[in-house]
Amino acid sequence: MTRAELQRVIDIIVSELAASSAGARPQTRCQCHAVVDDCCPDRLRGVIDAGATRVGLHAAGGAPEGVAAMIDHTLLKPDATRQNIEELCREAAQFRFATVCVNPTWVAYAARLLAGTGVGVCSVVGFPLGATTADVKSYETRRAIFDGAREIDMVINVGALKSGDLRLVERDIEAVTTPCRDCGVLSKVIIEASLLTDDEKVTACTLAKAAAADYVKTSTGFGPGGATAADVALMRRVVGAEMGVKAAGGVRDLAGLQAMVAAGATRVGASAGVKIVQQARGEKSAAGSTGY
Repeated sequence: MTRAELQRVIDIIVSELAASSAGARPQTRCQCHAVVDDCCPDRLRGVIDAGATRVGLHAAGGAPEGVAAMIDHTLLKPDATRQNIEELCREAAQFRFATVCVNPTWVAYAARLLAGTGVGVCSVVGFPLGATTADVKSYETRRAIFDGAREIDMVINVGALKSGDLRLVERDIEAVTTPCRDCGVLSKVIIEASLLTDDEKVTACTLAKAAAADYVKTSTGFGPGGATAADVALMRRVVGAEMGVKAAGGVRDLAGLQAMVAAGATRVGASAGVKIVQQARGEKSAAGSTGY
């Protein structure tokens, strides 16, 4: 990154911080949603227009098929077995989820199981701490793509961000977004929002946008907190309508998904995907889930 490019990123961050300050934005609740008034869907018209098959249909529930199509059916537990992965993929094919999200060791197997189903495979990079080096994240990305991943969720270097090393953080993100872009694979940047101040969340999202990521994502599901509607709304304000926002961690039912979509999410990561779709269908949900 050149000095001029770094200054451009800093200028964008300063602008976003100023715009999100309490004096610039009213923090009252809108009448139709339990979130701040500037994340109401009417104020996200650009997002709705850009992704109407997801946001426009499902902010109030929508067709079960559409609900399923915005869910990454997720199993990232370290003790997941081959049988667990088989069950995850079977459910994903049955309910037509957007992807299964699995650890890198399971990507090739999941890709074989889901071949021809229309369900993609998503994998994670630098997961769950984000504290590996950029070159390692780049290799992880390229290997996951080679094995069949079509979406990559990477964790930023949280410590570098909190240290103010913006150059390192952007290089860290670009180490993943560049091979993804070269291979036509979607990239999602996990900022682990529960570890950040609001100012740091704005900075992280701005850096992800500068690095040409396709999505920003709230959480790993392994941090001290998961997705909140307030975080989703803030992230949506920063990235605008051009990028996706993925809510992950703690979305356990249809009401939770609806709250995230109302706040601006266009994708949801959940281990309770089957339960959510069953609720959208008006069916009694099965007990238990594979877990995040």
